[in-house]
Amino acid sequence: MSTSQSIPENSPPHTVIAVMSVHDPDSDNNGVVSCMLDDNSPFLIKSTSSGFYSLVTDSDLDREKSSQYNISVTCSDEGAPSLSSSVAITLQVSDVNDNVPVFEKTSYESYIIENNTPGLSIFTVRARDPDWKQNARVSYILEDSSVNGVPVSSYVSVSADSGVIHAVRSFDYEHIKDFQFRVKAQDGGSPPLSSIVTVKILIQDQNDNAPQVLYPVQSGGSLVAEMVPRSADVGYLVTKVVAIDVDSGQNAWLSYKLQKATDRALFEVGLQNGEIRTIRQVTDKDAVKQRLTVIVEDNGQPSRSATVNVNVAVADSFPEVLSEFTDFTHDKEYNENLTFFLVLALAVVSFLFITCLVVIISVKIYRWRQSRIYHSSLPVIPYYPPRYSDTLGTGTLPHVYNYEVCRTTDSRKSDCKFGRAGSQNILIMDPSFTGTMQRIQSEMSILDEPDSPIEYRERKRDATNLLDYTSEHINADIEEL
Repeated sequence: MSTSQSIPENSPPHTVIAVMSVHDPDSDNNGVVSCMLDDNSPFLIKSTSSGFYSLVTDSDLDREKSSQYNISVTCSDEGAPSLSSSVAITLQVSDVNDNVPVFEKTSYESYIIENNTPGLSIFTVRARDPDWKQNARVSYILEDSSVNGVPVSSYVSVSADSGVIHAVRSFDYEHIKDFQFRVKAQDGGSPPLSSIVTVKILIQDQNDNAPQVLYPVQSGGSLVAEMVPRSADVGYLVTKVVAIDVDSGQNAWLSYKLQKATDRALFEVGLQNGEIRTIRQVTDKDAVKQRLTVIVEDNGQPSRSATVNVNVAVADSFPEVLSEFTDFTHDKEYNENLTFFLVLALAVVSFLFITCLVVIISVKIYRWRQSRIYHSSLPVIPYYPPRYSDTLGTGTLPHVYNYEVCRTTDSRKSDCKFGRAGSQNILIMDPSFTGTMQRIQSEMSILDEPDSPIEYRERKRDATNLLDYTSEHINADIEEL
């Protein structure tokens, strides 16, 4: 009468799949009908009323075990012989997101060599979901966590679709040797189901570090020497070279070799322990100053090495060592640096000396030229008073005349000489420098004023004599200055 084409796999038991009506027109036992199903099917036929039957589920269905059922229902009567008929029903079991993604392993562990390239693919995690279509689509998510206080996302990343784990940074075995994180696999169902797996990354060492010498300490400027008495016998322990390698495994296995020495026949170095010992008796002929160069190599591929210089003093007393080692040659690099600074200092001092010399010579030349210019252009401006006094009243040269002579303030002369035309002629110097030769012209103009013809001619003659006399003595003063 009715049937379902599909049924969800999470359907509860006794869910009706089909309803059937069965009729046998015979009478008595020939019309009594019974129906049955094939064996090993999760379904059941139930008689609901006379001639009606229901096909129901008998247990939980699982699409992942069986996604389709072909059900055969057979109904037979109780006649003799018995007659029967059958019907086939096809039932699809629809998927329900009832399975979580399952990883192939319960935990993962992978190795990566240090100094890797960022973005390098480390390995792949895989999870499977037995559901169907969207419910079976798995995506991978890196769970939030931290490694040494740093988010794990700064170390690795996970591809959401493929589950490939990539290195985000270059790892250093000497800083981090291993770390772990968790990856979640989540399906696309609604609601989504997920599972989590732990992943551990182990970083493998690479021979990327050279050995480090701890003893003897290599000092830049100071001198450290090991003392060996001259009475030392064969096998005398001079010192021991101590070195470490921060790598691991065979990359950290160290060997010691004597690279060069002042006297190779006197010392040897232990291959494994780095002990420096004498290989013969020390004699008086051996030099006090001995230098050994020891090379320390690791066992990595390729091998890395470090060198150390060991200063040895063959002496019995400390004063002897001091007297011999005062001129001990320091490292070549130290000497080169010292020489460079000495040359630089000498160049700077020479430059400053030459510069000062040039400046001094320039100043001397400048002053000399200024002195020459000064003596060649010294101005002497005479000044004559507007009036003169006639002391004797004769009106001729036996009169007293006053003169004013002006000198420059920077004159090199501190004295002044006076020229005399007669015993009664006086030349007076006035340092005020307030008049010029134009004042003589003004005096001449005053003399030219009309008084009387006799007086006019007398004053004009005296003024002319005064001008001539003044010019002669002024020229004499100029020559003396």
